Amino acid sequence: MTNQRYLLLLICVASVVRCELFTSLAHMERALFAEREISSRIKEYVREEKQRLDALSRLADELETHSSKALENVDFYLGNPVNAYLFVKRFTVDWERHIEDILKWKPNEEFHEKVNKLKEYLPTYEDLNGAVAALLRLQDTYKLETEKIAAGDIAGIKTSELSAVDCFEVGRVAYNDEDYYHTTAWMIEAMSRLENEKNKTVNKSEIIDFLAFSVYQQGNVRHALDLTNELLTLVPGHDRALNNKEYYLKMISEKEEKMGETATMGEAATMGEPAADEPLKNEKGRDEYKSTDEFIMYERLCRGEHTHDYKDQHKLVCRYKTNNDPLLLINPAKEEEIYLDPYLVAYHNVISDYELAVIKSIATPKLGRATVHNAKTGKLEFAHYRVSKSAWLRPDDDIVVERVNRRISAVTKLEMDTAEDLQIANYGIGGHYEPHFDFARKEESNAFKGLNTGNRIATWLSYMSDVEAGGATVFPYIGVKIFPKRGMAAFWYNLYKNGDGIYDTRHAACPVLVGTKWVSNKWIHERGQEFKRPCGLLADGLKKD
Repeated sequence: MTNQRYLLLLICVASVVRCELFTSLAHMERALFAEREISSRIKEYVREEKQRLDALSRLADELETHSSKALENVDFYLGNPVNAYLFVKRFTVDWERHIEDILKWKPNEEFHEKVNKLKEYLPTYEDLNGAVAALLRLQDTYKLETEKIAAGDIAGIKTSELSAVDCFEVGRVAYNDEDYYHTTAWMIEAMSRLENEKNKTVNKSEIIDFLAFSVYQQGNVRHALDLTNELLTLVPGHDRALNNKEYYLKMISEKEEKMGETATMGEAATMGEPAADEPLKNEKGRDEYKSTDEFIMYERLCRGEHTHDYKDQHKLVCRYKTNNDPLLLINPAKEEEIYLDPYLVAYHNVISDYELAVIKSIATPKLGRATVHNAKTGKLEFAHYRVSKSAWLRPDDDIVVERVNRRISAVTKLEMDTAEDLQIANYGIGGHYEPHFDFARKEESNAFKGLNTGNRIATWLSYMSDVEAGGATVFPYIGVKIFPKRGMAAFWYNLYKNGDGIYDTRHAACPVLVGTKWVSNKWIHERGQEFKRPCGLLADGLKKD
């Protein structure tokens, strides 16, 4: 009996053990599947990480290649308006659309902190707007065709070619500035380039959306309707297009009613609306001043066109000038007469390369947005018609600055103690200064009140760099244009001997088309010149003064 009970107990125990072993094996089988899945997940993660690292590596190589190429000759690279625009676009629009997502793959917070800190040095959307505005300013001033700019042809100088999306972004910035003339031109170019792109860089519907409304803003409702219908074939449920279509149809209907019930849709297009292929007017691109004779003359001179016949051309001479000054006896000033009344001259090789390099190096850290004198308040302020950066250098900043001041005094025979400090200006992409006077007119009594040195009697303008294209100094009233030449200086009087302003000295700095322009200004004031240039009762006696 006891043996039977023992045997039964063994059978039960064995049965229990077998049951637990079976359950454990099943769990282990599931564990094997889980192990295989983990392996698969790890491999998938490694593949994704490799893709991310490859993308990061390609981005790093691309950034390194771009910066290395540009740094070989910064002035040449960024001095090109198309390159400058693409550079700024790269770190604004392109950064947000492409680069930022790649950089987010890196989980290291220290990496992100370093990149974000470096981003403070990168261009912003304000810079993008400025770059586009400069490009459009150059296009207007130098009559550049949109198609040629996009093809990388800037007045015969080869540059980077623009893609459809590059043209689209130029048009979009113009659109946001309500400049529908340039919006239309650049959206049309974007459309043309999109047709030839294998890898489309922008959606056709986006281009048409901006183009249709820009065309409407310029008065061509029928063409805007046609474009809107085309947009709706691409995106049937486009809310804005549907609303605009209804609005355009209503406008056309109202025009038909004015023409009479028998008017046809084709006749409606003749009611002051340009045809679809007719050039559209620029409603905002050029303000009222830019239609004046002065501004038109200014732009013509910037393009190097001949505008005036100078009857005294045969009287102009070149000479070596010493003024019996010790500084000039060994190294005379090379003077070239440019105009006799007002008396305008140029001095060649008047500043050495070494002096130019020193002055640039001192001025560069001090450069800030250039200002103009407010005629009413006498205070300095920013102005849209002067786009450059400037710095002021005192004689005690460096012996070279003092030496240059002494040479200006020796050549002009004028006192420098009451002159303004040497102003250094750097004009970048599209940098310009529209027509202006250097002197204060009688109604501008507060212009130089804070200086207490009287009006600006004369101007000395030194060219510190060559400019590849554009950037001339022009005098619209007399038809004079002076193109920058490194080491050269221009000099003219702003006031007659009796203190009256010489209005023919109104001048402008043309936009820099290609390259970078460095100049220095020395504005010489009335006080201290009593024995250097005695006053007169009349406005004559200026020539060769």
